[in-house]
Amino acid sequence: MDNKKWFREAKFGMMIHWGLYSLLAGEYKGKRFDYSDPMVKGWDPIGEWVMARYQIPIKEYEKLAEAFNPVYFDAEEWVLLAKEAGMQYIIITSKHHEGFALFDSEADEFNIVKATPFKRDVIKELSDACKKHNVKFGLYYSQELDWHEEHGGGYNITEPDNKGCMWCNCWDYPEMNKKDFSICFEKKIKPQVKEILTKYGDLAVIWFDTPGVITKEQSKELYDMVKKYQPDCLVNSRIGNGMGDYTSCGDNEIPEDYKTELYESACTLNDTWGYKSFDNNWKSPEKVLAIKKHLNDHGINYLLNVGPDYLGRIPAPSIDILKTIGKLSK
Repeated sequence: MDNKKWFREAKFGMMIHWGLYSLLAGEYKGKRFDYSDPMVKGWDPIGEWVMARYQIPIKEYEKLAEAFNPVYFDAEEWVLLAKEAGMQYIIITSKHHEGFALFDSEADEFNIVKATPFKRDVIKELSDACKKHNVKFGLYYSQELDWHEEHGGGYNITEPDNKGCMWCNCWDYPEMNKKDFSICFEKKIKPQVKEILTKYGDLAVIWFDTPGVITKEQSKELYDMVKKYQPDCLVNSRIGNGMGDYTSCGDNEIPEDYKTELYESACTLNDTWGYKSFDNNWKSPEKVLAIKKHLNDHGINYLLNVGPDYLGRIPAPSIDILKTIGKLSK
């Protein structure tokens, strides 16, 4: 089956946001990242942005890795849950904006194998489980924003306009005019993208995110790298600069017009992507199915997110909702 055909026929997938932010669970030093936060404007306050919201210094944030030991993580359980819900593919955050990788990276030691007591390669285990159970596997990778790096992108935006957050790390590295994304791009982004493309078997999707200062030449370099090592792997439009094999809608966007090209809408099951212990605004199974029907009827895949906790557990309400969806869909 060609790559575009499987994507068009898949209709339903699971997105997984997981990282060190799951340990903080939306709270920092007595503060909750929610609508009570006076800085929150616009979009929902989301758990994976907690480092940026409270401008947690890198040295302090790195200590989270020393405590990250998700002993209940079971790749096969996650994959079987997705399959039970009728999902055809899984996409997980191999590295989110915090800069921490869920895979064993030689390019940067800030990763789950080298920096945590867990010392297991989550991406490899999920890749193996997806292959075993015939579920397509894809990887999210934040190709520009990286708050662990002085020269991570996003510094073209100089005001905290995203839920009260800055896009770049301006608290450890406040001299905005000295930032140069090409340094981060060459030192970390390119080597890590090559790693995820060459170490984990066949990938169905590389899901890039939040382009800003990335140049057209840099986007093309990443796109060409994907096609060199994984010719059948699809690239989403958030690689930037008008490139990609399919269009990623805005977060939680539900278009009203029919799409003849390949489209996908990534959506949350509650209000957050990364785990927040107090976000219980769950969509009902009936609501999820109604959204899925609307999107699918308009030619759009539905990529539904779960945010596992710091022990590696997908929250019980998420499990209940997904299992009910599977039953109602039969």
